[in-house]
Amino acid sequence: MTFFIINTLVSCVYPCLGQEDVDDKPLVNPGEFDTLDALSPASQEYNIYMLENLPPKYKTFLGTCADKMGPSGISNVMKMSLEILTNKPVSRECCLMVVRAGKECYMEIRKFMFRLYQLKCFASQVSFKTNEVWNRCSAEVESPSSSHDHTILFS
Repeated sequence: MTFFIINTLVSCVYPCLGQEDVDDKPLVNPGEFDTLDALSPASQEYNIYMLENLPPKYKTFLGTCADKMGPSGISNVMKMSLEILTNKPVSRECCLMVVRAGKECYMEIRKFMFRLYQLKCFASQVSFKTNEVWNRCSAEVESPSSSHDHTILFS
């Protein structure tokens, strides 16, 4: 009886002790990610309205960030969003391009993307994973085996 009472009290004080670790579970199964691209007229209107109401300076900043990432920059950020949602790691080349633009660019483009109608439902759940993906990519880019590629891209 004492064990039951103590267990109940501990569970109330520390509810996370009774839950499984959900950080390792993907927010979206890889096969379901493609369905997020489906746009309804209402979601298109929402995205257009959101884009039209962004401050011009912020739009310029996002454009500059995308340019820093090279011709496939937005594609790489989409791939990193896929990693955030599905836990499927992006390629080293993708990491190089995004890290080259810098963390501020990555974070702002990521924030913008998770404002889009299709992804906004995940916005509150991705902060930790966003930093985790950035840290993994920057560590991969900075690893000694990548010093030759690093010199080529950053010089």
